[in-house]
Amino acid sequence: MKPYRIGIVGSGFMGLTHAAAVENLAGLQLAGIAGGRRAAALAEKHGVVEAADATALADRDDVDALIITTPHHLHAADTIYALNHGKDVLVEKPMATTLEDCDAMMEAARRSGCTLALGFQQRYRKNNREARRLVQEGALGQVHLVQVNMLPSVGPMMADPGFEKSWHWWRDARSVGHILNSGPHAVDLLRWIFGAEVQHVSALCLTTQADSPVEDTTAALLKFSNGTICALTSSCVAPDPAFPGEEFRFRFMGSKGVMDLDPYVELRLSQDGKLNTVSVQPAVGHQESGTLLGPKRMQAYEDQLRNFVLAAQGQPSEIATAEDGKAAVSACLAMIDSSAAAGR
Repeated sequence: MKPYRIGIVGSGFMGLTHAAAVENLAGLQLAGIAGGRRAAALAEKHGVVEAADATALADRDDVDALIITTPHHLHAADTIYALNHGKDVLVEKPMATTLEDCDAMMEAARRSGCTLALGFQQRYRKNNREARRLVQEGALGQVHLVQVNMLPSVGPMMADPGFEKSWHWWRDARSVGHILNSGPHAVDLLRWIFGAEVQHVSALCLTTQADSPVEDTTAALLKFSNGTICALTSSCVAPDPAFPGEEFRFRFMGSKGVMDLDPYVELRLSQDGKLNTVSVQPAVGHQESGTLLGPKRMQAYEDQLRNFVLAAQGQPSEIATAEDGKAAVSACLAMIDSSAAAGR
């Protein structure tokens, strides 16, 4: 059986990650790299051809699928072209920067009959999967309230020469705002854990840095169709060391108990009057370039890629869908719109 051949569009942090995931899995073949100033080096590292651009990669007969890891504002055009040329596509979050682009991508997938999936790798982390199981089995009863903090310490990553300080796109107005980069992970995890949709959003957003044209700090309230309300905070400008343990933290309050979820450390559940550790995530090592491609971080990306290939082959799969991608974009854009309506 011939291997499933995958091209990578984008050569930064996530292009590097997905190229390694393809190489690590049996039955898959890395077919080429396109896009970004590091494309030539990444292609050489993996012994594949550097394509001139995303369209050149999508035009090739020896490519079955593309993984899109470019800056947010480029996702739609590259995805639509690939789908129109018969390629399955896994696109990194956020799906796009507008709902109109999300719809156009979904329409291209419908017309082509190809698979369009989203890169929500947090669904494959150990603690997150256990949290979902507990909620859906009723361990918390009715979940009334969730508190989500996304307050990373970004200074060490910015200073790490292995990352080449390649985070300038965070301040690119075409990327809309930091909440569209951070928020989709939280929105998707909650939708996935609850099996519920976001019904209402209100928020205030700030741009705290004079040299940045985009939002970098948001406080939001969300209501889900299962009745749960959520208080969400996101910022990429907290002075180091920021808030240890609050990089990506979820606290659930239910009618029968509480649950404290840190996707990168441990999951704790109230039992017999105590908050007990019920799951531990092996250290992912995502904030240091030296551990970026280690097995503990790569596990989630490899599991995600397996599920993408299953979906492309018409088999049962847990991969996040285009509808999931649009739902996350919709909620995050609603936060920005809500703040604008409030005059902030």
